[in-house]
Amino acid sequence: MIRTIVVGATGYAGSELTRLLIGHPEVEIVALTSRSEAGKPLASLLPQFSGAPLPELTTFDPKSVRADLVFLATENGYAMTVAQDILSQGARIVDLSADFRLHTANDYKDWYGLDHAAPDLLEEAAYGLPELADRSMLSKARIIANPGCYPTASALALALMVRAGLAKPQTLLIDAKSGVSGAGRARIEVDYLFTELTESFKAYGVQKHRHTIEIEQSLGVEALRFTPHLVPMKRGILATCYARPSKSATADELHALYKEAYANEPFVQVRPLGQFPTTREVAHTNRCDIGVWADERAEWLIAISATDNLIKGAAGQAVQNMNLMFGLPETTGLPIVAPV
Repeated sequence: MIRTIVVGATGYAGSELTRLLIGHPEVEIVALTSRSEAGKPLASLLPQFSGAPLPELTTFDPKSVRADLVFLATENGYAMTVAQDILSQGARIVDLSADFRLHTANDYKDWYGLDHAAPDLLEEAAYGLPELADRSMLSKARIIANPGCYPTASALALALMVRAGLAKPQTLLIDAKSGVSGAGRARIEVDYLFTELTESFKAYGVQKHRHTIEIEQSLGVEALRFTPHLVPMKRGILATCYARPSKSATADELHALYKEAYANEPFVQVRPLGQFPTTREVAHTNRCDIGVWADERAEWLIAISATDNLIKGAAGQAVQNMNLMFGLPETTGLPIVAPV
């Protein structure tokens, strides 16, 4: 059994991760932690966990870790302060924050406004988007940086056309929409109140969104245009991605590229040509569904992806990475079919 600790168990990603781990046949949850709710049962805050055999919430002591794996489902800026202590005790880390996603401390400072507390670990950390990564590196990693929700949906949609040389890298456009849970459970600003969100739809982070650099890094391009939007639903991401073709490509050719490349990926479903995914069809699953098209008249390549931002965009992908780290089948404990 893999002995696990979930740090930040009361947030959206942390609680979803806990839910998935309860049903995982190879996991023992040895601790759930919360900075503000220590001493309480998780079910007292989230009644959906009533009846589940879970340890009481405690504070996290990074110098006293008795586990094989620590999931850090915390705000940006925390994981980098505790990672070295965790690793020194022989535990491994899956970090759901952004602290180990970027290549350099300078990039982290530029996009997140923080000095990196563990720059020596940035080179060691493996970026955990399994479908586009070297899985052997993930299986050996001591730290896996779990990708962001927008970068997961965007990179899975665009990477194949970029890598195949079909897309002009300087023309990449991403128009993405997310449910409100992507902002995190602790957000209490007026902008996130029900009366502000319902019956409305808005762009945000237009000038500079921190996921831009992560997407560029994932795709190996120098610059792209990314605009996120907030929609009045709880969960889900729909990313409509565009690129100018660098050479002639028909819709059939583009579709064949995606079908072949993702044929053996259990969590990526390429829709039949001319069909495109919706967020409802992937909700509560670890799937990313993709539909592609080539608009030869207007000269655009198009890839549309749908994910659940809390599962494939966070907790589910963290479990997928754990499975790889510990030599388990990648699909273990993860939902593939959406509820009706």
